[in-house]
Amino acid sequence: MTGPESSHPGTRPEHDDDSLTELGYKPELKRTLGNFHTFAAGISYISILTGTFQLFYFGIAHGGPAYWWSWPMVFAGQLMVALCFCELAARYPVAGSVYNWAKKLGGPHIGWLGGWMMLTATMVSLSAVALAYQVTLPQISSWFQFIGDGTGKSAAENAVLLGTVLIAFTTLVNAFGVKLMARINSAGVAIELIAAIVLILLLAAHVARGPDVVTDTFGLGAGENLGYFGAFLTASLASAYVMYGFDTASSLGEESKDPGRNAPRAILRALIASFLIGGLILLFALMSVPDLQAGQLKVDGLQYVVLSTLGSTIGQIVLWCVVIAITVCELAVHTAGIRLAFAMARDNNLPAASLLAKVSPRFQTPVLPAVIIGLVAIGILVINVNQPQIFSVITSIAIIMIYLAYLSVTLPMLIQRLRGNWTPAKGKFSLGKFGIPVNILAVCWGIAMSLNLAWPRAAVYNATGPQHWYLRWGAFLFIGVVALGGFAYYWFVQRKKTGVLAMHAAVHPARGTPGDTGNPTP
Repeated sequence: MTGPESSHPGTRPEHDDDSLTELGYKPELKRTLGNFHTFAAGISYISILTGTFQLFYFGIAHGGPAYWWSWPMVFAGQLMVALCFCELAARYPVAGSVYNWAKKLGGPHIGWLGGWMMLTATMVSLSAVALAYQVTLPQISSWFQFIGDGTGKSAAENAVLLGTVLIAFTTLVNAFGVKLMARINSAGVAIELIAAIVLILLLAAHVARGPDVVTDTFGLGAGENLGYFGAFLTASLASAYVMYGFDTASSLGEESKDPGRNAPRAILRALIASFLIGGLILLFALMSVPDLQAGQLKVDGLQYVVLSTLGSTIGQIVLWCVVIAITVCELAVHTAGIRLAFAMARDNNLPAASLLAKVSPRFQTPVLPAVIIGLVAIGILVINVNQPQIFSVITSIAIIMIYLAYLSVTLPMLIQRLRGNWTPAKGKFSLGKFGIPVNILAVCWGIAMSLNLAWPRAAVYNATGPQHWYLRWGAFLFIGVVALGGFAYYWFVQRKKTGVLAMHAAVHPARGTPGDTGNPTP
Protein backbone atom coordinates (compact mmCIF):
# COMPACT_ATOMS: atom_id res chain seq x y z
CA MET A 1 0.00 0.00 0.00
CA THR A 2 1.33 3.39 -0.89
CA GLY A 3 0.13 6.95 -0.97
CA PRO A 4 -1.55 9.12 1.62
CA GLU A 5 -4.43 6.69 2.18
CA SER A 6 -2.26 3.75 3.17
CA SER A 7 -2.05 4.59 6.87
CA HIS A 8 -5.53 6.04 7.34
CA PRO A 9 -8.06 3.97 9.31
CA GLY A 10 -10.66 4.44 6.60
CA THR A 11 -8.57 2.82 3.88
CA ARG A 12 -9.95 -0.35 2.34
CA PRO A 13 -7.24 -3.05 2.23
CA GLU A 14 -7.02 -4.75 -1.14
CA HIS A 15 -5.48 -7.94 0.21
CA ASP A 16 -5.81 -10.04 3.34
CA ASP A 17 -2.35 -9.10 4.58
CA ASP A 18 -2.52 -5.33 4.03
CA SER A 19 -3.69 -4.55 7.56
CA LEU A 20 -0.77 -6.62 8.88
CA THR A 21 1.67 -4.61 6.81
CA GLU A 22 0.14 -1.40 8.06
CA LEU A 23 0.70 -2.51 11.65
CA GLY A 24 4.31 -3.34 10.82
CA TYR A 25 4.07 -7.15 10.71
CA LYS A 26 4.87 -9.66 8.00
CA PRO A 27 2.38 -12.50 7.45
CA GLU A 28 3.57 -15.77 9.01
CA LEU A 29 0.51 -17.77 9.98
CA LYS A 30 -1.04 -19.79 7.17
CA ARG A 31 -4.49 -18.69 5.95
CA THR A 32 -6.55 -21.88 5.94
CA LEU A 33 -9.74 -20.96 7.82
CA GLY A 34 -13.02 -20.29 6.02
CA ASN A 35 -16.31 -18.68 7.05
CA PHE A 36 -17.59 -21.52 9.21
CA HIS A 37 -14.24 -21.95 10.94
CA THR A 38 -14.20 -18.35 12.14
CA PHE A 39 -17.87 -18.50 13.15
CA ALA A 40 -17.17 -21.77 14.98
CA ALA A 41 -14.27 -20.20 16.87
CA GLY A 42 -16.49 -17.39 18.16
CA ILE A 43 -19.49 -19.52 19.05
CA SER A 44 -17.40 -22.27 20.66
CA TYR A 45 -15.72 -19.70 22.93
CA ILE A 46 -19.14 -18.38 23.93
CA SER A 47 -20.36 -22.02 24.06
CA ILE A 48 -24.07 -22.01 24.76
CA LEU A 49 -24.20 -25.46 26.34
CA THR A 50 -21.07 -24.99 28.44
CA GLY A 51 -22.16 -21.73 30.03
CA THR A 52 -25.83 -22.54 30.55
CA PHE A 53 -25.14 -25.99 31.99
CA GLN A 54 -22.30 -24.76 34.18
CA LEU A 55 -24.08 -21.83 35.86
CA PHE A 56 -27.84 -22.33 35.55
CA TYR A 57 -27.85 -23.58 39.14
CA PHE A 58 -26.25 -20.32 40.29
CA GLY A 59 -28.79 -18.16 38.48
CA ILE A 60 -31.81 -20.09 39.75
CA ALA A 61 -30.43 -20.25 43.31
CA HIS A 62 -29.82 -16.51 43.59
CA GLY A 63 -32.50 -15.05 41.33
CA GLY A 64 -35.17 -17.70 40.90
CA PRO A 65 -36.76 -18.28 37.46
CA ALA A 66 -36.95 -14.50 36.95
CA TYR A 67 -33.15 -14.48 36.58
CA TRP A 68 -33.93 -15.42 32.95
CA TRP A 69 -34.30 -11.70 32.21
CA SER A 70 -30.59 -11.24 32.79
CA TRP A 71 -30.05 -13.19 29.55
CA PRO A 72 -31.50 -10.51 27.21
CA MET A 73 -30.00 -7.80 29.45
CA VAL A 74 -26.47 -9.17 29.06
CA PHE A 75 -27.03 -9.74 25.35
CA ALA A 76 -28.05 -6.11 24.81
CA GLY A 77 -24.98 -4.83 26.61
CA GLN A 78 -22.55 -7.20 24.91
CA LEU A 79 -24.11 -6.43 21.53
CA MET A 80 -22.96 -2.82 21.93
CA VAL A 81 -19.42 -4.04 22.58
CA ALA A 82 -19.59 -6.51 19.69
CA LEU A 83 -20.71 -3.81 17.24
CA CYS A 84 -17.66 -1.71 18.16
CA PHE A 85 -15.48 -4.78 17.73
CA CYS A 86 -17.00 -5.43 14.30
CA GLU A 87 -15.74 -2.07 13.03
CA LEU A 88 -12.29 -2.86 14.39
CA ALA A 89 -12.33 -6.41 13.01
CA ALA A 90 -13.13 -5.04 9.57
CA ARG A 91 -10.12 -2.74 9.77
CA TYR A 92 -7.63 -4.76 11.80
CA PRO A 93 -8.36 -8.53 11.71
CA VAL A 94 -5.16 -9.56 13.49
CA ALA A 95 -3.97 -12.07 16.07
CA GLY A 96 -4.46 -10.90 19.64
CA SER A 97 -7.20 -8.57 18.47
CA VAL A 98 -8.00 -6.91 21.82
CA TYR A 99 -4.31 -6.18 22.46
CA ASN A 100 -3.67 -4.76 19.00
CA TRP A 101 -6.89 -2.71 18.98
CA ALA A 102 -6.14 -1.22 22.41
CA LYS A 103 -2.60 -0.41 21.24
CA LYS A 104 -3.81 1.19 18.03
CA LEU A 105 -6.51 3.27 19.72
CA GLY A 106 -5.00 4.07 23.12
CA GLY A 107 -1.25 3.87 22.60
CA PRO A 108 1.34 1.26 23.65
CA HIS A 109 0.74 1.56 27.42
CA ILE A 110 -3.01 0.99 27.20
CA GLY A 111 -2.39 -1.73 24.64
CA TRP A 112 -0.02 -3.58 26.93
CA LEU A 113 -2.30 -3.30 29.95
CA GLY A 114 -5.32 -4.47 27.93
CA GLY A 115 -3.34 -7.36 26.49
CA TRP A 116 -1.97 -8.33 29.89
CA MET A 117 -5.43 -8.31 31.47
CA MET A 118 -6.84 -10.33 28.59
CA LEU A 119 -3.98 -12.83 28.66
CA THR A 120 -4.31 -13.35 32.41
CA ALA A 121 -8.10 -13.60 32.09
CA THR A 122 -7.73 -16.17 29.33
CA MET A 123 -5.60 -18.41 31.54
CA VAL A 124 -8.06 -18.01 34.41
CA SER A 125 -10.95 -18.70 31.97
CA LEU A 126 -9.16 -21.82 30.79
CA SER A 127 -9.26 -23.04 34.38
CA ALA A 128 -12.87 -21.92 34.88
CA VAL A 129 -14.17 -23.71 31.77
CA ALA A 130 -12.25 -26.86 32.67
CA LEU A 131 -14.19 -26.99 35.95
CA ALA A 132 -17.38 -27.53 33.92
CA TYR A 133 -16.40 -31.19 33.46
CA GLN A 134 -17.13 -31.71 37.16
CA VAL A 135 -20.63 -30.31 36.76
CA THR A 136 -21.45 -32.74 33.94
CA LEU A 137 -19.37 -35.94 33.85
CA PRO A 138 -20.31 -37.27 37.32
CA GLN A 139 -23.96 -36.68 36.36
CA ILE A 140 -23.47 -39.09 33.47
CA SER A 141 -21.78 -41.75 35.58
CA SER A 142 -20.40 -41.99 39.11
CA TRP A 143 -17.35 -43.56 37.47
CA PHE A 144 -16.12 -40.03 36.68
CA GLN A 145 -16.12 -39.14 40.39
CA PHE A 146 -12.62 -40.46 40.96
CA ILE A 147 -12.16 -38.68 44.30
CA GLY A 148 -14.63 -38.90 47.17
CA ASP A 149 -18.40 -38.67 46.87
CA GLY A 150 -18.62 -35.38 44.96
CA THR A 151 -19.46 -33.18 47.91
CA GLY A 152 -17.43 -30.49 49.65
CA LYS A 153 -13.67 -30.72 49.20
CA SER A 154 -13.83 -33.92 47.13
CA ALA A 155 -15.85 -32.12 44.43
CA ALA A 156 -13.12 -29.48 44.10
CA GLU A 157 -10.36 -32.08 44.03
CA ASN A 158 -12.13 -34.16 41.38
CA ALA A 159 -12.84 -31.00 39.36
CA VAL A 160 -9.12 -30.20 39.34
CA LEU A 161 -8.30 -33.73 38.16
CA LEU A 162 -10.84 -33.70 35.31
CA GLY A 163 -9.89 -30.14 34.37
CA THR A 164 -6.20 -31.01 34.17
CA VAL A 165 -6.94 -33.81 31.71
CA LEU A 166 -8.97 -31.43 29.53
CA ILE A 167 -6.29 -28.72 29.53
CA ALA A 168 -3.63 -31.30 28.61
CA PHE A 169 -5.79 -32.32 25.62
CA THR A 170 -6.29 -28.76 24.33
CA THR A 171 -2.58 -28.07 24.76
CA LEU A 172 -1.66 -31.00 22.53
CA VAL A 173 -4.26 -30.15 19.87
CA ASN A 174 -3.21 -26.50 19.68
CA ALA A 175 0.46 -27.43 19.55
CA PHE A 176 -0.18 -29.59 16.47
CA GLY A 177 -1.50 -26.70 14.39
CA VAL A 178 -4.53 -24.62 13.54
CA LYS A 179 -5.92 -27.05 10.94
CA LEU A 180 -6.34 -29.84 13.48
CA MET A 181 -7.80 -27.38 15.98
CA ALA A 182 -10.23 -26.01 13.38
CA ARG A 183 -11.41 -29.48 12.34
CA ILE A 184 -12.08 -30.61 15.89
CA ASN A 185 -13.61 -27.26 16.81
CA SER A 186 -15.91 -27.11 13.77
CA ALA A 187 -17.08 -30.70 14.26
CA GLY A 188 -17.72 -30.02 17.94
CA VAL A 189 -19.64 -26.82 17.19
CA ALA A 190 -21.81 -28.63 14.64
CA ILE A 191 -22.66 -31.28 17.24
CA GLU A 192 -23.29 -28.58 19.88
CA LEU A 193 -25.66 -26.60 17.65
CA ILE A 194 -27.62 -29.70 16.61
CA ALA A 195 -27.79 -30.90 20.21
CA ALA A 196 -28.93 -27.48 21.43
CA ILE A 197 -31.78 -27.32 18.90
CA VAL A 198 -32.83 -30.91 19.65
CA LEU A 199 -32.73 -30.11 23.37
CA ILE A 200 -35.02 -27.11 22.85
CA LEU A 201 -37.52 -29.27 20.96
CA LEU A 202 -37.42 -32.05 23.56
CA LEU A 203 -37.92 -29.66 26.47
CA ALA A 204 -40.72 -27.89 24.57
CA ALA A 205 -42.49 -31.23 24.21
CA HIS A 206 -42.48 -31.66 28.00
CA VAL A 207 -43.67 -28.23 29.17
CA ALA A 208 -45.43 -28.30 32.54
CA ARG A 209 -46.15 -24.58 32.94
CA GLY A 210 -46.45 -21.40 30.88
CA PRO A 211 -43.80 -18.79 30.01
CA ASP A 212 -45.00 -16.62 32.89
CA VAL A 213 -42.65 -18.73 35.01
CA VAL A 214 -39.99 -16.10 34.27
CA THR A 215 -41.82 -13.70 36.61
CA ASP A 216 -41.34 -15.99 39.63
CA THR A 217 -38.70 -14.58 42.00
CA PHE A 218 -38.98 -17.31 44.68
CA GLY A 219 -39.34 -14.41 47.11
CA LEU A 220 -35.58 -13.81 46.97
CA GLY A 221 -34.21 -10.47 48.09
CA ALA A 222 -36.93 -9.91 50.65
CA GLY A 223 -35.64 -7.82 53.53
CA GLU A 224 -32.49 -6.81 51.65
CA ASN A 225 -31.60 -3.18 50.94
CA LEU A 226 -32.12 -3.50 47.18
CA GLY A 227 -34.83 -6.12 47.42
CA TYR A 228 -35.11 -8.46 44.44
CA PHE A 229 -32.98 -6.14 42.29
CA GLY A 230 -29.96 -7.00 44.44
CA ALA A 231 -30.66 -10.72 44.06
CA PHE A 232 -31.11 -10.27 40.32
CA LEU A 233 -27.76 -8.52 39.96
CA THR A 234 -26.07 -11.42 41.72
CA ALA A 235 -27.86 -13.99 39.57
CA SER A 236 -26.94 -12.11 36.40
CA LEU A 237 -23.41 -13.50 36.72
CA ALA A 238 -24.81 -16.75 35.32
CA SER A 239 -25.65 -14.97 32.04
CA ALA A 240 -22.62 -12.68 31.99
CA TYR A 241 -20.36 -15.72 32.08
CA VAL A 242 -21.67 -17.04 28.77
CA MET A 243 -21.70 -14.11 26.37
CA TYR A 244 -18.09 -13.09 25.89
CA GLY A 245 -15.20 -14.26 23.74
CA PHE A 246 -16.84 -13.27 20.45
CA ASP A 247 -13.63 -11.38 19.54
CA THR A 248 -11.98 -14.77 18.94
CA ALA A 249 -13.25 -14.71 15.36
CA SER A 250 -11.03 -11.69 14.72
CA SER A 251 -8.11 -13.02 16.73
CA LEU A 252 -7.83 -15.78 14.12
CA GLY A 253 -7.81 -13.11 11.39
CA GLU A 254 -4.25 -13.84 10.31
CA GLU A 255 -5.24 -17.45 9.61
CA SER A 256 -8.58 -16.66 7.93
CA LYS A 257 -9.55 -15.93 4.33
CA ASP A 258 -10.95 -12.44 3.65
CA PRO A 259 -10.99 -11.70 7.40
CA GLY A 260 -11.94 -8.02 6.97
CA ARG A 261 -15.38 -9.12 5.79
CA ASN A 262 -15.78 -12.48 7.49
CA ALA A 263 -14.65 -11.56 11.02
CA PRO A 264 -17.39 -8.95 11.68
CA ARG A 265 -20.04 -11.34 10.37
CA ALA A 266 -18.69 -14.16 12.51
CA ILE A 267 -18.70 -11.97 15.64
CA LEU A 268 -22.35 -10.97 15.21
CA ARG A 269 -23.56 -14.39 14.12
CA ALA A 270 -21.88 -16.08 17.08
CA LEU A 271 -23.35 -13.64 19.60
CA ILE A 272 -26.87 -13.58 18.14
CA ALA A 273 -27.04 -17.36 17.70
CA SER A 274 -25.89 -17.84 21.28
CA PHE A 275 -28.52 -15.42 22.56
CA LEU A 276 -31.41 -17.03 20.68
CA ILE A 277 -30.53 -20.67 21.29
CA GLY A 278 -29.37 -20.19 24.89
CA GLY A 279 -32.40 -18.08 25.78
CA LEU A 280 -34.77 -20.77 24.47
CA ILE A 281 -32.93 -23.53 26.35
CA LEU A 282 -33.24 -21.62 29.62
CA LEU A 283 -36.89 -20.72 29.00
CA PHE A 284 -38.04 -24.23 28.14
CA ALA A 285 -35.96 -25.69 30.98
CA LEU A 286 -37.90 -23.53 33.44
CA MET A 287 -41.19 -24.43 31.76
CA SER A 288 -40.56 -28.18 31.66
CA VAL A 289 -38.79 -29.13 34.92
CA PRO A 290 -41.21 -31.36 36.87
CA ASP A 291 -40.63 -29.70 40.25
CA LEU A 292 -39.61 -26.04 40.16
CA GLN A 293 -38.99 -26.08 43.91
CA ALA A 294 -36.73 -29.14 43.88
CA GLY A 295 -33.59 -28.64 45.92
CA GLN A 296 -31.50 -30.37 43.23
CA LEU A 297 -32.39 -27.60 40.77
CA LYS A 298 -30.27 -25.20 42.82
CA VAL A 299 -27.40 -27.67 43.01
CA ASP A 300 -27.26 -29.62 39.74
CA GLY A 301 -29.02 -27.05 37.55
CA LEU A 302 -29.73 -27.94 33.93
CA GLN A 303 -28.24 -31.40 34.38
CA TYR A 304 -31.06 -32.15 36.82
CA VAL A 305 -33.64 -30.65 34.44
CA VAL A 306 -32.47 -32.79 31.54
CA LEU A 307 -32.29 -36.05 33.49
CA SER A 308 -35.59 -35.56 35.36
CA THR A 309 -37.51 -34.32 32.32
CA LEU A 310 -36.15 -36.42 29.47
CA GLY A 311 -35.24 -39.57 31.35
CA SER A 312 -31.90 -41.23 31.93
CA THR A 313 -31.14 -42.46 28.39
CA ILE A 314 -31.94 -39.31 26.40
CA GLY A 315 -30.65 -37.19 29.25
CA GLN A 316 -27.25 -38.84 29.18
CA ILE A 317 -27.01 -38.42 25.40
CA VAL A 318 -27.64 -34.70 25.85
CA LEU A 319 -25.07 -34.52 28.63
CA TRP A 320 -22.46 -36.19 26.41
CA CYS A 321 -23.13 -33.44 23.88
CA VAL A 322 -22.54 -30.94 26.67
CA VAL A 323 -19.18 -32.61 27.35
CA ILE A 324 -18.28 -32.12 23.67
CA ALA A 325 -19.34 -28.47 23.93
CA ILE A 326 -17.15 -27.95 27.00
CA THR A 327 -14.23 -29.55 25.18
CA VAL A 328 -14.43 -27.32 22.10
CA CYS A 329 -15.06 -24.28 24.29
CA GLU A 330 -11.84 -25.03 26.17
CA LEU A 331 -10.10 -25.51 22.83
CA ALA A 332 -11.28 -22.10 21.58
CA VAL A 333 -10.28 -20.32 24.80
CA HIS A 334 -6.82 -21.88 24.61
CA THR A 335 -6.49 -20.96 20.94
CA ALA A 336 -7.40 -17.33 21.60
CA GLY A 337 -4.86 -17.16 24.43
CA ILE A 338 -2.11 -18.51 22.18
CA ARG A 339 -2.79 -15.88 19.49
CA LEU A 340 -2.78 -13.13 22.12
CA ALA A 341 0.52 -14.28 23.61
CA PHE A 342 2.00 -14.51 20.10
CA ALA A 343 0.81 -10.99 19.25
CA MET A 344 2.31 -9.49 22.40
CA ALA A 345 5.53 -11.46 22.05
CA ARG A 346 6.24 -10.34 18.48
CA ASP A 347 6.07 -6.77 19.81
CA ASN A 348 8.71 -7.85 22.34
CA ASN A 349 6.15 -7.20 25.08
CA LEU A 350 6.59 -10.44 27.04
CA PRO A 351 9.58 -12.14 28.68
CA ALA A 352 11.43 -14.50 26.33
CA ALA A 353 9.50 -12.85 23.49
CA SER A 354 11.59 -14.28 20.66
CA LEU A 355 10.80 -17.82 21.85
CA LEU A 356 7.10 -17.17 22.48
CA ALA A 357 6.69 -15.53 19.06
CA LYS A 358 8.43 -18.34 17.18
CA VAL A 359 6.16 -20.08 14.68
CA SER A 360 6.86 -23.77 14.26
CA PRO A 361 7.86 -24.44 10.62
CA ARG A 362 6.31 -27.90 10.89
CA PHE A 363 3.00 -27.10 12.60
CA GLN A 364 2.77 -23.45 11.46
CA THR A 365 1.59 -22.32 14.88
CA PRO A 366 3.24 -20.88 18.01
CA VAL A 367 3.89 -24.02 20.08
CA LEU A 368 5.56 -22.62 23.23
CA PRO A 369 2.62 -20.33 24.18
CA ALA A 370 0.28 -23.34 23.96
CA VAL A 371 2.38 -25.24 26.49
CA ILE A 372 2.98 -22.34 28.88
CA ILE A 373 -0.66 -21.20 28.93
CA GLY A 374 -1.77 -24.77 29.57
CA LEU A 375 0.68 -25.19 32.46
CA VAL A 376 -0.35 -21.90 34.06
CA ALA A 377 -4.04 -22.84 33.81
CA ILE A 378 -3.34 -26.19 35.47
CA GLY A 379 -1.35 -24.36 38.14
CA ILE A 380 -4.36 -22.14 38.89
CA LEU A 381 -6.47 -25.25 39.40
CA VAL A 382 -3.92 -26.94 41.65
CA ILE A 383 -3.48 -23.82 43.83
CA ASN A 384 -7.22 -23.80 44.45
CA VAL A 385 -7.63 -27.53 44.98
CA ASN A 386 -8.64 -27.13 48.63
CA GLN A 387 -11.37 -24.58 47.87
CA PRO A 388 -14.83 -26.12 47.30
CA GLN A 389 -16.13 -22.71 46.18
CA ILE A 390 -13.62 -22.26 43.36
CA PHE A 391 -16.35 -22.60 40.70
CA SER A 392 -17.97 -19.23 41.26
CA VAL A 393 -14.81 -17.42 42.41
CA ILE A 394 -12.62 -18.34 39.43
CA THR A 395 -15.48 -17.82 37.01
CA SER A 396 -16.31 -14.36 38.31
CA ILE A 397 -12.71 -13.12 38.35
CA ALA A 398 -12.18 -14.34 34.78
CA ILE A 399 -15.29 -12.52 33.57
CA ILE A 400 -14.35 -9.23 35.24
CA MET A 401 -10.86 -9.22 33.75
CA ILE A 402 -12.24 -9.80 30.27
CA TYR A 403 -14.78 -7.00 30.72
CA LEU A 404 -11.90 -4.71 31.77
CA ALA A 405 -9.84 -5.81 28.77
CA TYR A 406 -12.80 -5.00 26.52
CA LEU A 407 -13.00 -1.56 28.17
CA SER A 408 -9.36 -0.98 27.22
CA VAL A 409 -10.65 -1.05 23.62
CA THR A 410 -14.09 0.57 23.78
CA LEU A 411 -13.06 3.52 25.97
CA PRO A 412 -10.07 4.64 23.82
CA MET A 413 -12.23 4.04 20.75
CA LEU A 414 -14.87 6.40 22.14
CA ILE A 415 -12.21 9.04 22.83
CA GLN A 416 -10.92 8.75 19.26
CA ARG A 417 -14.47 9.03 17.90
CA LEU A 418 -15.13 12.18 19.93
CA ARG A 419 -11.86 13.65 18.65
CA GLY A 420 -12.84 12.80 15.09
CA ASN A 421 -9.87 10.48 14.62
CA TRP A 422 -11.73 7.23 13.94
CA THR A 423 -12.97 6.31 10.48
CA PRO A 424 -14.18 2.76 9.71
CA ALA A 425 -12.78 0.80 6.79
CA LYS A 426 -14.41 1.88 3.54
CA GLY A 427 -16.80 -0.60 1.99
CA LYS A 428 -16.86 -2.81 5.08
CA PHE A 429 -18.71 -2.96 8.37
CA SER A 430 -19.56 0.48 9.74
CA LEU A 431 -21.90 1.83 12.42
CA GLY A 432 -22.17 5.14 10.59
CA LYS A 433 -24.01 7.81 12.56
CA PHE A 434 -24.75 5.29 15.33
CA GLY A 435 -21.06 4.90 16.12
CA ILE A 436 -20.87 7.37 19.03
CA PRO A 437 -24.12 6.36 20.82
CA VAL A 438 -23.33 2.64 20.46
CA ASN A 439 -19.78 3.24 21.71
CA ILE A 440 -21.05 5.24 24.71
CA LEU A 441 -23.45 2.42 25.62
CA ALA A 442 -20.63 -0.13 25.26
CA VAL A 443 -18.42 1.81 27.69
CA CYS A 444 -21.22 2.40 30.23
CA TRP A 445 -22.20 -1.27 30.06
CA GLY A 446 -18.59 -2.41 30.57
CA ILE A 447 -18.08 -0.21 33.63
CA ALA A 448 -21.44 -1.06 35.23
CA MET A 449 -21.14 -4.82 34.73
CA SER A 450 -17.51 -4.92 35.90
CA LEU A 451 -18.54 -3.28 39.17
CA ASN A 452 -21.53 -5.60 39.51
CA LEU A 453 -19.40 -8.70 39.01
CA ALA A 454 -16.65 -7.53 41.35
CA TRP A 455 -19.00 -6.44 44.14
CA PRO A 456 -17.92 -8.12 47.43
CA ARG A 457 -20.85 -10.52 47.77
CA ALA A 458 -20.51 -13.44 50.14
CA ALA A 459 -22.65 -15.51 47.73
CA VAL A 460 -19.90 -15.28 45.12
CA TYR A 461 -16.62 -14.84 46.94
CA ASN A 462 -17.19 -16.46 50.35
CA ALA A 463 -20.07 -18.85 49.86
CA THR A 464 -18.91 -21.46 52.39
CA GLY A 465 -16.97 -21.51 55.61
CA PRO A 466 -16.12 -18.58 57.88
CA GLN A 467 -16.43 -15.10 56.41
CA HIS A 468 -13.19 -13.24 55.67
CA TRP A 469 -12.93 -9.71 54.31
CA TYR A 470 -10.07 -10.63 51.97
CA LEU A 471 -12.23 -13.30 50.33
CA ARG A 472 -15.20 -10.95 49.96
CA TRP A 473 -12.93 -8.38 48.30
CA GLY A 474 -11.07 -11.08 46.40
CA ALA A 475 -11.90 -9.73 42.95
CA PHE A 476 -10.59 -6.25 43.70
CA LEU A 477 -7.49 -7.61 45.42
CA PHE A 478 -6.63 -10.22 42.80
CA ILE A 479 -7.30 -8.01 39.81
CA GLY A 480 -5.54 -5.07 41.50
CA VAL A 481 -2.41 -7.14 42.04
CA VAL A 482 -2.50 -8.44 38.47
CA ALA A 483 -3.05 -4.98 36.95
CA LEU A 484 -0.69 -2.95 39.14
CA GLY A 485 1.99 -5.63 39.35
CA GLY A 486 1.86 -6.31 35.64
CA PHE A 487 1.95 -2.66 34.65
CA ALA A 488 4.83 -1.98 37.06
CA TYR A 489 6.79 -4.75 35.34
CA TYR A 490 5.94 -3.27 31.95
CA TRP A 491 6.85 0.29 32.95
CA PHE A 492 10.19 -0.47 34.55
CA VAL A 493 11.33 -3.42 32.42
CA GLN A 494 9.40 -4.26 29.28
CA ARG A 495 8.59 -0.73 28.10
CA LYS A 496 12.23 -0.09 27.22
CA LYS A 497 12.30 -3.15 24.96
CA THR A 498 8.98 -2.70 23.14
CA GLY A 499 9.14 -2.86 19.35
CA VAL A 500 8.36 -5.35 16.60
CA LEU A 501 10.97 -8.09 16.60
CA ALA A 502 13.09 -8.04 13.45
CA MET A 503 12.10 -11.60 12.57
CA HIS A 504 8.42 -10.53 12.47
CA ALA A 505 8.70 -7.04 10.99
CA ALA A 506 7.19 -6.20 7.60
CA VAL A 507 9.67 -5.52 4.85
CA HIS A 508 7.98 -2.20 4.00
CA PRO A 509 5.79 -1.26 6.99
CA ALA A 510 3.23 1.46 6.37
CA ARG A 511 4.25 4.70 8.01
CA GLY A 512 1.92 7.36 9.31
CA THR A 513 1.53 9.98 11.94
CA PRO A 514 -0.61 9.62 15.08
CA GLY A 515 -3.17 11.81 13.42
CA ASP A 516 -3.33 9.53 10.39
CA THR A 517 -3.94 6.33 12.32
CA GLY A 518 -6.10 7.50 15.15
CA ASN A 519 -3.24 6.64 17.52
CA PRO A 520 -2.67 9.22 20.24
CA THR A 521 0.92 10.17 20.79
CA PRO A 522 2.34 7.82 23.46
